[in-house]
Amino acid sequence: MFIMSPMRSTALQTEQASSVSHDGSRDFDFDLGVWRTDIVRRVHPLSGSNETMHLTGTVTVRKIWDGRAQVEEIVADGPKGRWEGMTVFLYDPQGRQWSMNFANSAVGKIAPPMIGSFQNGRCVLIGTDTVDGRTVLVRAVWSEFAPTSHVYEESYSADGGQTWEVNFTAHKTKLQ
Repeated sequence: MFIMSPMRSTALQTEQASSVSHDGSRDFDFDLGVWRTDIVRRVHPLSGSNETMHLTGTVTVRKIWDGRAQVEEIVADGPKGRWEGMTVFLYDPQGRQWSMNFANSAVGKIAPPMIGSFQNGRCVLIGTDTVDGRTVLVRAVWSEFAPTSHVYEESYSADGGQTWEVNFTAHKTKLQ
């Protein structure tokens, strides 16, 4: 028969209470509003090329479903003209995870979702994507949080997550 020590029991109860009290459904509230975005995007990811392009635009994020979901609209201009994207963020209360569902207006389809959560002061979501016909891992990270700014970075891995190459970085500054 296993008897839990009072100290272990108290620590376990505190850990359980902590995980129950923080369900994560408001974790993306920092992103609500209108932002200026400065984007650096790798032109030929996973090719060995370091050629990048710069885009500047706005990102508008609003909550829906009482904050358990958000819609993000991205409009940016760069050397190849206007780029538009849309992201739907959905919170899974049972799994306590977010999914990020992105659509590029030029493609007209929603990409496979990235899924994850906030831990240790940053948000990490992982999924898959296709680069030059091959399936790769994709990792989205939000970090460097300040009251009126943060950074979004997206990286690809062609070796199952052993190494990552940054493909897209957006520095966002709050406008409204």
